[in-house]
Amino acid sequence: MRKFSILFVFIGVTVGLTTAYTMGMRFFGSGTPPEMADPSLQATRVMVDKSERILTLLRDGEPILSVPVSLGAQPEGHKTQEGDERTPTGTYVIDWRNPNSIAHLSLHISYPNEVDAQNATTRGVSPGGNIMIHGIANGWGFLGKLHRYWDWTNGCIAVTNTEMKTIWSFVPNGTPIEITE
Repeated sequence: MRKFSILFVFIGVTVGLTTAYTMGMRFFGSGTPPEMADPSLQATRVMVDKSERILTLLRDGEPILSVPVSLGAQPEGHKTQEGDERTPTGTYVIDWRNPNSIAHLSLHISYPNEVDAQNATTRGVSPGGNIMIHGIANGWGFLGKLHRYWDWTNGCIAVTNTEMKTIWSFVPNGTPIEITE
């Protein structure tokens, strides 16, 4: 019995330290964001295939970058309410960016749209929001590509920090994003 008690204390301390570290690192931000690419090189559309776990930047219908992603912890199906840990499906827009995100840089996806909000209201729930394309949580960038082994976000689309810098510079605000199952 004593071994189990020690194990639970160890787990509790580890989780507590991890949470404290992550919360502390959010104040350091993402550093200086990269400059935007020349407009003639920027993406005109973003596509995310949830079943394949791939984000693709397109310029005039031609792929210019494809990267693997991690999704919300409950990746199947459309996001319908706050806390369901699903990544939405549908057509949205990258409508603003956060250089001081808790994760390494972030681009906001315009979820919920009017239909999403109305469906949630009809059901008496919040649709949720703050769905982003982002890098790894600040202070955890050393995980790099390892983050791809599981879907870990609350509904966002996660990439490595290096990939996020490239995406940041190639995706201007106003770019349409289509997320499919």
